[in-house]
Order: sequence, then C-alpha cells, then structure tokens
Amino acid sequence: MAVKIRLARRGRKKAAIYDIVVADARAPRDGKFIEKLGTYNPNTVPAFIDFNEDKAFQWVMNGAQPTDTVKAMLSYRGILFKKHLQIGVAKGAISQETADARFNEWKETKEAKIEEKRQKVGSEKEAKRAAALEAERKVKEARAEAIRQREAEKAAANAPAAEEATEAPAEGGEGESTEEQA
Repeated sequence: MAVKIRLARRGRKKAAIYDIVVADARAPRDGKFIEKLGTYNPNTVPAFIDFNEDKAFQWVMNGAQPTDTVKAMLSYRGILFKKHLQIGVAKGAISQETADARFNEWKETKEAKIEEKRQKVGSEKEAKRAAALEAERKVKEARAEAIRQREAEKAAANAPAAEEATEAPAEGGEGESTEEQA
C-alpha cells in the first residue's frame, strides 16, 4: 500500500483551508485518511502552516511520499533537511549531536527570516496606511483653503455693496440736515 502525505481541502468557496493528512494513495482527496498532521492556510501572508513536525518526520522516515505542495511545506519547515541529516547519522557520516546542532542552527535562521518577513509585511502595511492618511489630510486642507478663498471672495464682493449702502443714507442724512438748516 502506497502512503502519501497530502492536502485535504475544506473551507468555503474561494477561501480554502487545507488539512495535511497521511492517506492511502488510492483514497479520494477529501476522503478517508490514516492520520491528520495539521493545517495549512494559504489565505494569509505569509501562509500559515501548522502541523505536528514529529509525526511528519516519523511518516517521512517510514517511507510516506509527500505530494509536491506538501514537500515544499516540509522543506520550508525543515523536515526534509532533518531526514537528510538522520540518513547521514544512520550511515555513520556524522554524529547525532552534530546533526541536532546543524538542524537547530538552520531552524533558528529560518525562524528569523520568517519573523523578518512578517515585520516587513506589517511595516509596509503601516507605511501604506500612513501615506493614505497623509494624502487624505492634504485633500482636506486643500478643500478647507478653497472654502476660505470662496468665503473671502464673497466677503470682498459684499463689502463694497455694504459700504455703498452705509454711505448712501449718511449722504442723504447730511442733505436733509442742510435743508433743515437753510
């Protein structure tokens, strides 16, 4: 019986989430499986991969064949590198302590890269948000300035008419007062 480590789809339309499962190669994609190892969510940035690494390593060492996508995930998380080191230990090329040290060193650098990518995505998101707020603030200031100019123009247009209105009664009042004096 050929055993595969593959993805089983679940979730709604256009928002798929996958289970990482160990199944018989003849079983349908979403059908019967031997063991569930974890989940994979490609909808996030970076993609969320969560599975039991010890069980996955055990299945790979026992001969389970991963599909292309799962192989990429196992490689991304270091399971295939760990298998490579373990084969070296079995052949006597390196000691178990050396293999463990190499794997831990590789894992630390990989986790640092992943965290750096998360930080970069977060900072880019913040930068886009800040730029959008700045552009919105500039538009708001431009609109406020345009409104101030319109108000000033209206005030300037109304000011001469108001001056003429105030001057006309004053002149007429003076004329009446001169007639009364005469």
